[in-house]
Amino acid sequence: MKSIYDSRQRLKFLFIFTAILIAIASWVISDMLIKDLAHEERHKMEVWAEATRLTASKDAAVDMSLVLKILQGNTTIPVVLCNEQDSVLFFKNIDLSDNEVERFPQAKVQELKSKNTIAIDMEDGTFQYVYYDDSIILKRLLVFPFAQLAVVFVFIAIAFLALASTKRAEQNKVWVGLSKETAHQLGTPISSLIAWLEYLRTKEIDTSLLNEMEKDVKRLETIAERFSKIGSNPDPIPVDINDSIRTALGYMSTRISSKVKIYTHLTATPVFVLMNDSLFAWVIENLTKNAVDAMEGQGEITFQVEERDKLVRIDVTDTGKGIAKSKFKTVFHPGYTTKKRGWGLGLSLVKRIIESYHGGKIFVKNSELGKGTTFRIELRKCKS
Repeated sequence: MKSIYDSRQRLKFLFIFTAILIAIASWVISDMLIKDLAHEERHKMEVWAEATRLTASKDAAVDMSLVLKILQGNTTIPVVLCNEQDSVLFFKNIDLSDNEVERFPQAKVQELKSKNTIAIDMEDGTFQYVYYDDSIILKRLLVFPFAQLAVVFVFIAIAFLALASTKRAEQNKVWVGLSKETAHQLGTPISSLIAWLEYLRTKEIDTSLLNEMEKDVKRLETIAERFSKIGSNPDPIPVDINDSIRTALGYMSTRISSKVKIYTHLTATPVFVLMNDSLFAWVIENLTKNAVDAMEGQGEITFQVEERDKLVRIDVTDTGKGIAKSKFKTVFHPGYTTKKRGWGLGLSLVKRIIESYHGGKIFVKNSELGKGTTFRIELRKCKS
């Protein structure tokens, strides 16, 4: 069965791919503009170099006023004019200190020389050289693609965060509303069943049957209580994690296939965790059911508790069909399921209870297709 998250994942990748295409197109266009502007500046400096040559010309037909106008027209491009020995003859649009004006820094000459050079063939058989840098406009344009990409990626990040936040808020509202309504709807028939049990006890009915009925009614009460606590802040109390696991598994062991073997490796001494025992039991039940489904009703489930300095780790390992590495996070999403019939809420509920109500973590520690999966829960220890 396909998960709605497969479609969402494809849409997410499509969105990212489209954003990357836009960024690349923007980069290419900006690069073309930069090259065009650099070519235009090169052409201007060639005209400027020719005007410089004409100032030394003895040709009377040269319009010196036009030549000087060309030389003075450069107000943006840093340029320096040097002789064959790289001695500075003239410079413009370069900011220098008073000391540097008197003696132009040779390092600055070499810097400009390494960027752009135009040779001028003078009429006396010598050469002069124009060394120039990119204009301020071109330098800003060179930085622009990076700034543009940064803005695009920031926009994408903000859009994703906003969408994720909105989705989580909507999920929370639906989740809490559904849970509260379920608890409310269960309340009336449970009260009626309790009354009927009390009435039946006054009749000559097999007590063992009534006791079994009472167990089922109490189970319904527990389920209703759990749903009522979703969305609220249940008061946690110190509970021995070992006892909590034993109790939950004691209930589940009589309700799963006899072909499923459950093994526990608990700590020798009590390990206390600040928790709501009813909700945590729900976690153990859901993980057990999930493992049973993964093993198709036949295999082994192992619960191992490991105590650390400040944490307690619970590893739940099954011998089921395993989970692909790409699905390690997706399995906790609401609606994700591989079963033909199923809502895909079990692991999502587990994650919510562990993280939202107990401040812990749950994740797929490891999994191998065809061999099994290990889920790990991490909770903070507390004093008894």
